[in-house]
Amino acid sequence: MTASADTPRVIAPPPLIFLGFLLLGWLIYRYGAPAAGPEAAGWLTLGFGLETQVRRVVSLPLIIGGLLLDGAAAGYFRRLGTAVEPWKPSTVLATDGLYRFSRNPIYLGFAITYAGLAIAMDSVLVLLLLLPCLWVVQRFVIDREERYLSARFGADYDAYRARVRPWL
Repeated sequence: MTASADTPRVIAPPPLIFLGFLLLGWLIYRYGAPAAGPEAAGWLTLGFGLETQVRRVVSLPLIIGGLLLDGAAAGYFRRLGTAVEPWKPSTVLATDGLYRFSRNPIYLGFAITYAGLAIAMDSVLVLLLLLPCLWVVQRFVIDREERYLSARFGADYDAYRARVRPWL
């Protein structure tokens, strides 16, 4: 990933940010809880209290729904002929399709998929790590993308931003 002057200069590919927090939660669950001792291990390994089958029924639609949302939003970018990857220049402003409802449907899809995976893993800790993950994505990806898009597309992007919410 090389950032040119015509990119938002995000800190990392957003899927890797989500994956990094997911892996961090799993590593803490797997290796941090035993190292923390029995008194601290309880909250580190806290589950949702759901039977495996119930977790599957809840998590599978979230995972599939998030991936479908990502695919639909990325497919729209491809149909427009602009890059999905935020480290490449944007050539067209996406404002239709899913982008009529959210300025960030791909990141929303990542978050929904992440939540589904946290539930499937039966880890409250992993789900709670979604909050700092979203903060990192907002601060170091979305904020940079929005500054870039405003500079690149000017009043068109500013008008779009004024009428469409960032997430939902």
